[in-house]
Amino acid sequence: MEKLLAPSILSADFSNLANQIRYAEMGGADLIHCDVMDGRFVPNISFGPVVVGAVRKSTHLPVDVHLMIKSPENYIEQFAKAGADYISVHVEEVVHLDRVVNKIKELQVKAGVVLNPATPLSTLEDVLSIVDFVLLMSVNPGFGGQSFIPYVLEKIQRLNEIRTKRSLNFLIEVDGGINSKNIEEISRAGCNIFVAGSSVFKADNIVEAVAELKNKISLE
Repeated sequence: MEKLLAPSILSADFSNLANQIRYAEMGGADLIHCDVMDGRFVPNISFGPVVVGAVRKSTHLPVDVHLMIKSPENYIEQFAKAGADYISVHVEEVVHLDRVVNKIKELQVKAGVVLNPATPLSTLEDVLSIVDFVLLMSVNPGFGGQSFIPYVLEKIQRLNEIRTKRSLNFLIEVDGGINSKNIEEISRAGCNIFVAGSSVFKADNIVEAVAELKNKISLE
């Protein structure tokens, strides 16, 4: 299955956002990842549809929007209109998950579900046949710059095994603490979409950082 790199603008310089995204494109990025936080579901506030709209105007790449917010079902249409190509919602927050996944898909947007590190895979077992991707958090959400939680590697492997056993086609996305030292083993575990924030936008050379990560996953 495909291997895609999704730089996360949470770690970008927002005073120079369009150029930062352009550098990520030049390095070979496949998507641009937007972490939306409301200060309620997670202990931080980031940005909303206006910034997602600005990202959409700044890139030809698909825009991947991760909603770390309360009641995400109330905001899906706003983010779709802003230009999101992918939208993911947290299992921990959504009561009517089937309804919300289908609502995203009705808007012609790829639908994903997200699990926090300690949330078991069993919570999404029944929707795996209808989602386009599953996002596994490999840090506790809310802040950039955290280290990859080691036990999530085995969780990626188990989800990959479930996908293979059931002959399903959803992609596995991983977000948190991905860098040049661990991206290869994360790839071997079964990841398809790699979200990288600090390791891209805090690097001395964004173009080179993206190219290095892309090269490592292409070898897998």
